[in-house]
Amino acid sequence: QVQLVESGGGLVQAGGSLRLSCAASGRIFSSNAMGWYRQPPGKQRELVAQISSGGSTNYADSVKGRFTIFRDNAKNTVYLQMNSLKPEDTAVYYCNRLSRPYLPWGQGTQVTVSS
Repeated sequence: QVQLVESGGGLVQAGGSLRLSCAASGRIFSSNAMGWYRQPPGKQRELVAQISSGGSTNYADSVKGRFTIFRDNAKNTVYLQMNSLKPEDTAVYYCNRLSRPYLPWGQGTQVTVSS
């Protein structure tokens, strides 16, 4: 069964940067559109960035211009470069397919931005 493992989160001051990684145990990325999602404390999970199998990207308005999603199909890994972080970016971040059926969700990686 394919497993998703997110990493790269941490505690950072406002204005700082982090790069998240999502590695899959199987060859799934090359033919799948993927997304980075986040779940802030007490809120529902939301999609923040997406990338097609061909590399086209799209972003939620709240992160546009600050976050960049990219992928390395040879490494079965999708990344999220996060710059100019804000306290409201604090959340657990997950990756998964862009559409159903979703793969089993990973444990996510915690991002905490202090003001």
